[in-house]
Amino acid sequence: MYLAGFKRGSMKEKGVILLIAVLTILSACKKDDSQDIVIVPPRALAEVEAENDATIQEYLQTHYYNYEEFENPPADFNYKIVLDTISGVTKDKIRLIDQVSTMTIPVSSETFNLDDDVIVNHKLYYLAAREGIGESPTVGDSTFIAYEGQLLSGNVFDGNSTYTWQYLPFFLRGYAAGVSNFKVGGDIISNPDGTVEIVGSGIGIMFLPSGLAYYNNPPLGSGISNYDPLVFQVNTGLFIKGTDYDNDGIPSILEDLNNDGNLSNDNTDESAELSSGFGYVPNHLDRDDDQDGILTRDEIVIDSQGNISFPDSDGDGTPDYLDADS
Repeated sequence: MYLAGFKRGSMKEKGVILLIAVLTILSACKKDDSQDIVIVPPRALAEVEAENDATIQEYLQTHYYNYEEFENPPADFNYKIVLDTISGVTKDKIRLIDQVSTMTIPVSSETFNLDDDVIVNHKLYYLAAREGIGESPTVGDSTFIAYEGQLLSGNVFDGNSTYTWQYLPFFLRGYAAGVSNFKVGGDIISNPDGTVEIVGSGIGIMFLPSGLAYYNNPPLGSGISNYDPLVFQVNTGLFIKGTDYDNDGIPSILEDLNNDGNLSNDNTDESAELSSGFGYVPNHLDRDDDQDGILTRDEIVIDSQGNISFPDSDGDGTPDYLDADS
């Protein structure tokens, strides 16, 4: 499965990665001094974003989906979104550009190890072909979902036609953000063949610029090229509301301290972890968020109704569970 996202490392981790890369290159040179090694630096984030957005908009202006089948489903309809080009007999079809909604997500160039220190807004396009009957998950929730990923060319690179649990922070940032715009379904129906259906599940599609996907580092063998925009169809079945992945008493979404929708860049004790050689563990995966030896669950208060309060014993404005000095 290629959908899983990745975390760009801290400065210390970047140094280790760079050293490994240099040693690899030197080793290759020793094996064959006649080979020229060409290292291509990543392109500027703003340049790629503008190019991707123009490409996606052109696609949306020239394509449509089978909305008429969703409006009046035939008896054997499989509720799958089918994309096609507007031309000839389909010239009067409603264009995708006239049906999609958008959300804007700021992306830091540091995410891709670029040193120009800029934040570039990226536009994600999404469309709900069938509105789910339930609620929408957050980017911090575990979701029971079926999906298919493809390029704008139509080539499919990944997918799972049956429902599977996905903890959204582990996946591409744009994918998690897109899923949070769709509602889930209701009751589960078990079929004789062992598969399940979920009544009133949400069915949608999203178009991601590469800055919300793999940018210049696509998975090997995936068929995805550097800076490719991606398309995902999803069938959102269920989700666990208030998912607490690390079981520290705090729902994962509340561990997005900077509220940017990216849980993997919130790590209160990063310096202590790196200096101790423990590695990088963001708060939503860390049971001791300030690495003071006291579990986060023991530094918060949860009442009988499940409401959480955050004591600040030394009154310095930082709650105890994030304050190694308290």
